[in-house]
Amino acid sequence: MTVAVCRILNDDPVHVVVPLRRPLPDTLALGAMLRTSVCVITGDCAYLSQSTGNLDNAENIALFEDRITSMIMATGAKPRIVAHDLHPDFHSTLHAASLGLPTVAIQHHHAHIAALLAEHHVEAPVIGLALDGYGLGTDNKSWGGELLLVHGSESRRLGHLKTLLQPGGDVAAREPWRMAAAVLHRLGRGAEVADRFRGLRGAEGLAEMMAKGVNCPPTSSAGRLFDAACGLLGVHPIAEYEGQAPMKLESMTMEPKVMADGWRVTSDNVLDLTPLLERLLECNPRTGAELFHGTLAAALAAWAAHAAAIHGTDRVALGGGCFLNRALTDRLVLMLKDRGLKPLTAHRVSPDDSGLSLGQAWAAAQTLLGH
Repeated sequence: MTVAVCRILNDDPVHVVVPLRRPLPDTLALGAMLRTSVCVITGDCAYLSQSTGNLDNAENIALFEDRITSMIMATGAKPRIVAHDLHPDFHSTLHAASLGLPTVAIQHHHAHIAALLAEHHVEAPVIGLALDGYGLGTDNKSWGGELLLVHGSESRRLGHLKTLLQPGGDVAAREPWRMAAAVLHRLGRGAEVADRFRGLRGAEGLAEMMAKGVNCPPTSSAGRLFDAACGLLGVHPIAEYEGQAPMKLESMTMEPKVMADGWRVTSDNVLDLTPLLERLLECNPRTGAELFHGTLAAALAAWAAHAAAIHGTDRVALGGGCFLNRALTDRLVLMLKDRGLKPLTAHRVSPDDSGLSLGQAWAAAQTLLGH
């Protein structure tokens, strides 16, 4: 196999250049909504822009739209197709439809795994573990803890993390105590919420809200699972920004430990970490941080290894923002290798949403090739 030697452009919009396994049709991809980047594939190279930030304000949206034009000009590409996220209301999705080119929606977590396939020059089927905060699933629900089988432009959901209620919707991403309350609700201990989180705004009525299912969408998000652990351990019950609490939890982890009976897998391949979460109620923060990271890694390794054996592959791709967490990633990589598997991790491009457009572009190009 010959790997491309890409021209390194000095033009301002190009941030990362990724050599591809072989030439692909010219393709444009626009990312999602958070930490959005633009990717252009032309020939056997993929060119990524710097992130234009979140597409939730006029300034970033203007920068994003300018970046599309400048990336196409810098690379000289003539895109045949535009890839975007599955979510119909993201500005990137709406803008894709305005460009006058054929469009293709790439499911969020498929794109995370496809980015790794592009970087590692893999065209064979792989098991994908896609762990992040949020992505719209093919069932129109909130995904974020996904076990996938990915082969080129095709992705199949094999399993997912057991869903948790997300009390208050998106606000729970910045208030981890709410996700901890969802764990208590799952355990049948909702009556403890008001007292355990006394003094926090909304705590008094949260148990009733969950019992009635009011503004509590279920999510399989690994990001919200991390938040739940933080809330149970009292680590930043209210965070200044999304991800603050999980990053603090990671920093407290020196020697991850495994709770042998900390998880179970259901008959429909749902990974349920309820035993671990219940145990965290009895732990101090440092002990809980080490138990959470070690047990989650062990559970994911066993889950992925079983899927790899069934589907006849030895590669497991690790994509999504949760894999910025070194305590989890390093431990999981070792556990997968111990099982004779080959983990694929991000090197040139971040595993979070700033690298998502690479996966979108690569998967979209595969559709043009009929792969």
